[in-house]
Amino acid sequence: MESYERFAHIYDALMNDVDYDKWAEYVISFLVKNYGDKKINILECACGTGAVTIRMAKRGYNIIGSDLSEDMLEVASEKARRNRLNIHFIRQDMTCISLHKRVDAVISCCDGVNYLTSREKLLKFFSSAYDALKDNGLLLFDISSRYKLSTILANNTFGENQEDNAYIWKNIYDETNKLIEMNLTFFSRKGELFERFSETHIQRAHSVREISGALNDAGFELVGVYNAFTLDEADDKSERIQFVAKKLVK
Repeated sequence: MESYERFAHIYDALMNDVDYDKWAEYVISFLVKNYGDKKINILECACGTGAVTIRMAKRGYNIIGSDLSEDMLEVASEKARRNRLNIHFIRQDMTCISLHKRVDAVISCCDGVNYLTSREKLLKFFSSAYDALKDNGLLLFDISSRYKLSTILANNTFGENQEDNAYIWKNIYDETNKLIEMNLTFFSRKGELFERFSETHIQRAHSVREISGALNDAGFELVGVYNAFTLDEADDKSERIQFVAKKLVK
């Protein structure tokens, strides 16, 4: 089954403990530092169900949401309609960005870059983002760190049981290729019964060094590498890492 297909429709319920308000404000803090109060044009790659997209639109930003999953975009679009927001959502591979005009910032939140499973794909995303950005535009994204994927999640099983949804999450980590295979089994209430379905997700445990090198190769200046949701420098035990990069004018 394609990743984030049926999962998309219960994703928000299973992620209800994530503080998306804090996440959006954290991203906005970097934009404000660079652009002040100007309500700039933004592309969000791998926007998922639009949790961050919608919050940024409510703050007055002109934002486009893109994702590879039609189901995620369907959920995001419905949420935007309920919030009476006019947000343009497009189905697009983040390694092949195509826009009618350049934007001031490209952002990606919550592991979007981890789904780029090779350095080649990583560089394609950075190069594509470079072309989509105006001069001196910002690229903001986070990753689950190599420490988190290789040490905390690797070869472990997790689960959660909610009233209407439950899941079992088994991980297999490949140390040679730095890839983690996430096998997820879901149980979703349908009337009096629960329906079972499964998805497999593959993420790569990128290192800060290889991301920094790929950003440089694509023409970006690395502004900061932070322990996510802080302005502290990321270290070897950071579980989520925030990158801030600026497009250099060639």
